[in-house]
Amino acid sequence: MTRSNWSVPETEVVQRVHERLDAAGTDVLATIIDVEGNAYRRPGAKMLLDDAGEGVGSITAGCLEDELLAAAESVRERGRPELVTYDLMEGDEDVWGLGVGCNGIIDVLLEPLTEAYRPAVEAFADGRNVAVLTVLEGRSGRLEEGDRAYYHSEEKGLTTPTGAPASEWPAELSGPAGELAERGRADVVELESERGSLAVFTDGIAAPTDLVVFGSGHDVGPVTELAAKNDFRVTVVGFRGSVDLEERFPDADETLTTSPGAVADAIDLDERTYAVVMSHNFVDDRLAIEGLLDSPVPYVGLMGPEKRFQEMLAAFKDEGRTFDEATLSSLYTPIGLDLGGGSPYQIAHSIVAEVLAVSNDRTPRHLRTREGHIHDRVTVESEGDVAPQ
Repeated sequence: MTRSNWSVPETEVVQRVHERLDAAGTDVLATIIDVEGNAYRRPGAKMLLDDAGEGVGSITAGCLEDELLAAAESVRERGRPELVTYDLMEGDEDVWGLGVGCNGIIDVLLEPLTEAYRPAVEAFADGRNVAVLTVLEGRSGRLEEGDRAYYHSEEKGLTTPTGAPASEWPAELSGPAGELAERGRADVVELESERGSLAVFTDGIAAPTDLVVFGSGHDVGPVTELAAKNDFRVTVVGFRGSVDLEERFPDADETLTTSPGAVADAIDLDERTYAVVMSHNFVDDRLAIEGLLDSPVPYVGLMGPEKRFQEMLAAFKDEGRTFDEATLSSLYTPIGLDLGGGSPYQIAHSIVAEVLAVSNDRTPRHLRTREGHIHDRVTVESEGDVAPQ
């Protein structure tokens, strides 16, 4: 596989899955379902493998992708899912002659890409959270290995690939599935009941998080490009009609022009929307900031020095408008993390890194000071007999 195919954002992998459902050939979808120890990617990471020997996406740093292409051939020939375990513990001096050691054991589900996956990718395309539930082992009633159901936040209970109520599936799975769908995380959920036992891989696929960038200067370009590569759905908003925003910012998913005082009317601002204000126009920025601070947006980044923002607050105060500390807690200015860089891309890295930290509820620091795993382990609370693994 090529370097560009390996490094695509997860959102692009899901989009490619959507496209390949209507294409000729038999593709295989590889998904990490469990990790013991340390690994490059966490459960839920995906890679699409086509019958031409190409892969899109990544589930390791590159050490297993060729092995997965070979394993996909077996799945393609049998037409059935297969669970493969790769042991990359440091104690192994040589794994398949590759000499890799990620200090982890990775379980990967390989499955033929069929129409059964369409409900997930269509929900993602519509901007809806979804969870894909796949039986890994055990029997409970009529359920067997490979059976699949879906959870949609707007539905009551689980549904089958055809959209019908999944009445044969335990209703207790809806709670963990809903939480994982909202968080965009994956976990194996075990169920013990008088009907039998089940181990169900529950893959939460959250709709892309929105990043709205206000401005039309050339410095918006690197921010838009890096944000798109980090799985944000990017909208660029301009306040002047003289710039062709779509042509200038090809990495943006959407572009629009509006007045700075009508931001809340032009864009749906919610708890999953993050905003970067960098128009470099004092009046435009001030009007945009006012609308954003009145919204539920959890992050508002403002380009410019602290002194400039203090001047904004003074102007607001002169108009009889003040903001309490709780409201200002979502405002980050000067924008970005202190990485020490000064070039356009270094500044953009600083900005996008800060948005990532806030969206992932992290306090930026060196990973060498972090105790435990780099990727958080998911724990979902459930009712009844369902227990996270």
